[in-house]
Parts: sequence; structure tokens; C-alpha cells
Amino acid sequence: MPHRNRPQSKKTAQAHQPNDPDAKSQSLELFRAYPEGEALRTNQGVKIADNQNSLRAGTRGPTLLEDFIMREKITHFDHERIPERIVHARGSAAHGYFQVYESQAAITRAHFLQDPSKTTPVYVRFSTVQGPRGSADTVRDVRGFATRFYTEEGNFDLVGNNMPVFFIQDAIKFPDFVHAVKPEAPNEMPTGASAHDTFWDFVSLVPESAHMVIWAMSDRAIPKSLRTMEGFGVHTFRLIDAKGRARFVKWHWRPVLGSYSLLWDEAQKIAGKDPDFHRRDLWEAIERGDYPEYELGVQIVEEADEHKFDFDLLDPTKLIPEELVPVKLIGKMTLNRNPDNFFAETEQVAFHPGHIVPGIDFTNDPLLQGRLFSYTDTQISRLGGPNFHEIPINRPVCPFQNNQRDGMHRQTINVGDASYEPNSVGEGWPKETAPKDGGFESYQERMDGVKIRVRSESFADHFSQATLFYQSMSEPEKAHILAAYSFELGKVKRPEIRERVVNEILVNIDADLAGSVAQALGLPRPKAGAKRRKPTLAASPALSLLNRVKPGIATRKIAMLSAPGGDAATLKQLRDAFAREGASAWLIAPTLEPIDGLVPDATIAGMPSVMFDAVFVVGGEKAAQALVQSGDARHFVNEAFKHLKAIGAVDTGRLLLSAAQLPDHADGVAQGDAADLKRVLAAFIEAAGQHRVWSRAALAETVPA
Repeated sequence: MPHRNRPQSKKTAQAHQPNDPDAKSQSLELFRAYPEGEALRTNQGVKIADNQNSLRAGTRGPTLLEDFIMREKITHFDHERIPERIVHARGSAAHGYFQVYESQAAITRAHFLQDPSKTTPVYVRFSTVQGPRGSADTVRDVRGFATRFYTEEGNFDLVGNNMPVFFIQDAIKFPDFVHAVKPEAPNEMPTGASAHDTFWDFVSLVPESAHMVIWAMSDRAIPKSLRTMEGFGVHTFRLIDAKGRARFVKWHWRPVLGSYSLLWDEAQKIAGKDPDFHRRDLWEAIERGDYPEYELGVQIVEEADEHKFDFDLLDPTKLIPEELVPVKLIGKMTLNRNPDNFFAETEQVAFHPGHIVPGIDFTNDPLLQGRLFSYTDTQISRLGGPNFHEIPINRPVCPFQNNQRDGMHRQTINVGDASYEPNSVGEGWPKETAPKDGGFESYQERMDGVKIRVRSESFADHFSQATLFYQSMSEPEKAHILAAYSFELGKVKRPEIRERVVNEILVNIDADLAGSVAQALGLPRPKAGAKRRKPTLAASPALSLLNRVKPGIATRKIAMLSAPGGDAATLKQLRDAFAREGASAWLIAPTLEPIDGLVPDATIAGMPSVMFDAVFVVGGEKAAQALVQSGDARHFVNEAFKHLKAIGAVDTGRLLLSAAQLPDHADGVAQGDAADLKRVLAAFIEAAGQHRVWSRAALAETVPA
């Protein structure tokens, strides 16, 4: 039945306080459809006797217009699709809950950040930015990380990305940026990629984008999984405490498993082998009980310290180095349930950075201010009208009453005579709530100035933090950034754009980087860049992904390579050992023929090495010969070696490594006789727990794969 919006007393409204992580699930129960045991009916409830044939004038005659069953079915089908999001069109999501570690009353009055014994339901959507819904997961791109907290004070949406900064400083440039990064107008290419002229033309002419672009050229743009990806609120917000005092805050999400990336060659191959790689990984992890966990962190800056930095807190192209303001972890989010219906939930969820609750407020960030208008406007268009908040996935868990009525797709049936406030005919309800009783009150910030279209001079430094980021990278990460710029700009057709990026952008970030990119593009080495402001820090180790590694193989996916005739006892021993460490072991073979009763999980051709974190080759004379003679098997271990993954082999399984001509005694390759299994297994687990064997990067370049 539709929700009936009746006048409600303040006492009743305050009594609804969902404290368990299933509160949102329970609130959605009314809207779920369970087809088991139910008769097939039309949308009007009429039982359908024949869903196989339309109504005709004779067995071979024309279909009759009076066939209301067919007309309803076809008409609904014709309108099933809604406009996809302009950006962040491709996404995947999950339900879960958030729990604060201890009361944060010292910095905010937000209710969901007070009681560590209570949980708040959440819904999180991860996404790519540039590509349409049908693009691949592992493209080089920014990733969206949007979280809805269904709090008892209303919905709070923390709408962020996996990078802490953005391409532009002012929302008026957002349409220009999106038009430039999207596929080019004449041919609608490329899909899901930024390696094309219009993107690089724009960023070469807009130097404020330099910091974000270098993040996009780093390993941050190709995360290993959504479960091992950081998130950031991007903008500077305010937290307000119970006494009305304000502090600036930057939001952070930290994956408990640590943060990891793909290699570029790996990401490209995965896009072809499994374009749903990230989506599938998230879904399968939740289904098997490996619930993704993220800690919520805050960087707090007192109002008195607003201007103590060499950058402007309101500039969305800047971050606060953690060495200057540490991130304090205040709570943890656990994603423990997959959506029931992708369209009804993931596709229809409507996030908005303007959805805040008492204790949280905005700043004068000019990009944030524009987004506050844009999101509502977009949702009205995309979801068909102003009542998108009544879609089940968007409804708050707390009661909500107001006089905003009617409109397309209205689901609430408002009753009573009063549709205005104040009123006497409805006993005054719904009424305002005083701030002391939980009503939202905007922070009283003093403002003065003249109307003017100009950027603050404090927003003028575009290169210092890009330099800080690059100088904070490890040598492998720097090499990846160089390779990314070279690859992307190598696909730009207009030489003047390539030259402008090198001579006017990169040279102002790092002269060596600019020179190396110029060499890769066949350009002269650029002259020295303009003098830039010297940053407070020479480097920020916290920016390097390699410093985020958390050793261990928990939740990692390991391929056990074998064939008929393989050593089943060793396979079982390995599977048990990996399970004790929390890893997921897959038996991979040339075919699905059982191996002494063990049925392979997938074939070598159907599940290539790029789908796994590490590879272990098991012995058995007959199996070894089959693998040695298989080009796919040789390529499997070669590719794993090239991608710096741990490799193990025992007994005759070592023959495959020899047949693949892998270098002897390479780092991260553990092998030995059958009697050495315990030692080999320990070395393999140690290497796999580091994610990559970076010490063999140069050697890996010599391997054909």
C-alpha cells in the first residue's frame, strides 16, 4: 500500500530510532516483490491465463488492439530504461552499516557519530566517471565513492571519489570539463578513456587541473578492486558541535585490507577478458562472507587555523598533507549485503552532496556550491520528477513530513486539509523543530564583499601540490606515471596539444618527468618551467600506495594450476593452507575434466592469470606434461611473472616454469621438490602477501606475455 502521510506528533516522530544495520532493509520490505508461489498478473492485478500468445483474429490473423495484456507488457518494456547518469554512469553498489568507535561530540552534534553501540545503515555506490554504463571496470579513470548514511536525523550523503582533489576549482567549468573528457562529438570515441585530443586540449589550457591529472596518471586510476580503494570527500566541509562552534573537515575512507592497484598491462587485458571485473569481485566477496570494510577518517582544522597553510582550504584542487594534519580514524563501515535488484537500487539511488544532517555544513568551496544545485536538477530529469526521494532506496529511515505535494510519480497519499504552514486546521502540523531539539540550523558565517567574477589569489598556485605528489611516489610509481603520460599523449593526434602539455604543464611539475615524456613523444627536451611556490613539505610518504600495503593473503584469489593426473593430495593440502590464511583458492586446468575427483573451478582459457593474485603449479607426471605442451599454460605463468605476482611450484610442476623459460632464481618464485612443500608454501605465502614483487620489475620486462 502507498505510504499515507498523516499529521504526526513530535513524540511519535522521535520514537522511530533504528539502531540495527538491517533497519533500512526492514524499511524496504514493503516494496519488495517475491515471485515465488505467486500468480502471474498484470500491473492492475488481473491474473494472466496465457503469457505465450498475443490475441489474434484467427490463428494466422492480425494481432488485435484490444489485447490489453500484450499492450501493457510491451508499453512497459518500451519505457524500462531511464537516462543514464551524465558522469558516473557505470556503477556497482552494496548495503551495509557504519559504527562510530567513540563519541565525536567534541567536534560535531551529528547523531550518528555519537553512540558506539549504535549502527547506521548505509548504501555505497562505486563508479567510473567517463564511460557509459556498458564500459569496462578497469579503464584508467577516477572512481566515484558515494556513501549514503540512513541516519535517524535524515539521509547524509558523503559523495566523493577515490582521489582527494578535482580537475577544476569552480563549478562554472564543470560542463566544459565533462564535455572535454567525454567521447568526442563527431565519432563518440573513445569509450571509457581519456586518451584523446579534447581532454588533453582542455587540461593543457587549464593549469588548475595539473594536480588532478597527475593523480589520474598514477596507479590510483586503476585500482585492483573496489574493496582495496580509498575514498575522499574531495571538498572541505564543516562540522558543528552542540555549542554551535565550527571546524573544517576533510573526509577519508580507508580500506581495512589496504590499498592496491593493477598494472596498466593487466588492467587493459582484464577489460577484454572480464569487463565486469570490479563489479564481480565486490559481489562475490560479499556473497562468500568476505565483507569489505572501510574506516572513516577525518582531518580536522580549527577555524583559527584556516589560513595557516600555503594553499587555500576552499580550493578543491588541493589536499591537506597528512604530515601537516593527521587523519583520525573515527569509525568503520562494513558492506554485508548485495542489492536485490540492480535497477531499483543501484540505478535509481540519487546521491546529493547537499544531503546533510545537523552537525554537518558546507563551506564556500566554489565547486561544492555549484554541485549543490546540479545534483537535484539532474535527479529530477533522470528519475522523472521531483518525487525521486520517495523511491525506496532514496527514502530516509526516519519519518518525514512536509507540504511538498503532488508532482509526477507521487507515492505518498497526503491526507488532511492543510497543505501549508503555518496552519490551524491541521493543529499546526507538521511544525518546525527548534535547533536545540534537533532542527537543522545553518552555520552563522559572517560574509561581506562585492559581487564579482574573479578567482581568489589564494587559488593561483596550480603546480606545487602536483610536484609534491610526484616527489612522494616510489620509483615504480614514478615509472608508471611516466608510462601513463606517454601512452595517453601518444594517442593525441594534434602535435600542438602534446607539446603544450609537456612545455606548459609537466615542466612546471617536474623537469625530469617532462624531459622523459618529451623523449617518449619524440619532442625536444623542454626548457625550465616557471618558478613555483615552494611547498611546505618536500614529500608526503602518505601519498604513496606502496606505503598502504598490508601484508597477508586474506581474501586474495590464488590459482592452483594442474591437469588430469595431477597430485590431488597436494591440491587439497594447498587449498586447506590457503583457506586458513583467508585466501580463495581456485583449481585451474586445461579442461574441466576432474582431477582425481576434484572438479576444476575454471579452465586456463576461461580464467586467465590476470584474474588472480598469485599462481601455484602442482606436480604430477602426466599433469606436468599436459601443462608443458599447453601454450595457454606457458602464457599463464609468463603473464603472472610479467605482472610481478608470486609464483609457486613443487615437484614436476617446476617443468612448466622451465618450459615458459622463466628466469632461474627470480624473486617471488618459490619452488622445490615434493618434500619441500612446507618451505615452498611459506615462501609463496610471504611473497603473495606483498601484492607485487617489485624487485623483479626490470627482469619482468624481458618476459614475452
